[in-house]
Amino acid sequence: MDKFKDRERRKQQSLIDKGEIFDGDRGYGYFCGKRRAFVLEDGTKNLYGPIRTFAVKYFMENGISWWKGSSPSGHILSSQIACLNHLFTIRTDKDAVLAMLNGVRNEFVDVLPLHCDVAPQGYVAFEAVSSNDNLNERQTTRGSNCTSVDALVLARHANGKKWLVPIEWKYTESYLDQDKSREGYKSSDQGLESDAEIYKGLERMHRYNDLITASSQLKTLAEYCGSIYYQEPFYQLMRQTLWAEQIIKRGDRKLYGVDDFLHIHIIPSRNEALLQRIYKVSGKNMEDSWRDMLEDQSKYVIVDPERLMLPVKDRYPDLQEYLKIRYWS
Repeated sequence: MDKFKDRERRKQQSLIDKGEIFDGDRGYGYFCGKRRAFVLEDGTKNLYGPIRTFAVKYFMENGISWWKGSSPSGHILSSQIACLNHLFTIRTDKDAVLAMLNGVRNEFVDVLPLHCDVAPQGYVAFEAVSSNDNLNERQTTRGSNCTSVDALVLARHANGKKWLVPIEWKYTESYLDQDKSREGYKSSDQGLESDAEIYKGLERMHRYNDLITASSQLKTLAEYCGSIYYQEPFYQLMRQTLWAEQIIKRGDRKLYGVDDFLHIHIIPSRNEALLQRIYKVSGKNMEDSWRDMLEDQSKYVIVDPERLMLPVKDRYPDLQEYLKIRYWS
């Protein structure tokens, strides 16, 4: 049983019952075709009050897909909503974004505007994708059907180089064993159900295997089918690592001149179902499993969301109080 997820759901539902933080929304909104107590009827009320109008406008103007729909999800455990609630307020505050980044790794002297967004541009972009299809995914649509990062910062390192800082945001997620390299395959005399188009796992390996082999950060394996690279949560991390590497290698018309990257993984330290589970594919916990696949350990860091926001708490006391009540307590 995922105790952390259950605790968070109960806590968030108690906030619904109090009628304050969600502005009186009583829950029982629709999710996957059914009314559910942990889903708000008005998804915009799932967002921190001061950002609601601006976040919806930002997604619309930048052509970004919302998780599970065309508007903010009412699901109170949505990690997309959690990411926005933490970071959207500070996205145009250069000093705050730099302080936050240096709280993770105190090596940066500046943060730069992100030209992947339409004006007004800020220093954090959400659901960022590359301009080109570097990963053989056939499309680059923000928020759906291709590799994207939940949040992105572009920074100037103390060594003078420009760094990509992709941020992957987790909240209550945890994962069962599911081999994405074999998805669509049926073990039978006929093998494939019909043809390679149905064999989704085969298409995934055609997309990524050669890129993994050519990667300077991901370790080459003798066999990729059934490997850690095609099991969640590592499948996401693999694609985001390749995403950053390919932008550096091939260039990007909106993220140009990038020299290096730092991959930040936001996970609540209390989410033991994600962090401390012993994964069948590796026999180790999440962090140790993934670090075994990395050549340069300094390019990947796990950060608790409360620690991430610590450097800006005095600058944004109202936001700090909201996040504390909703996510951290």
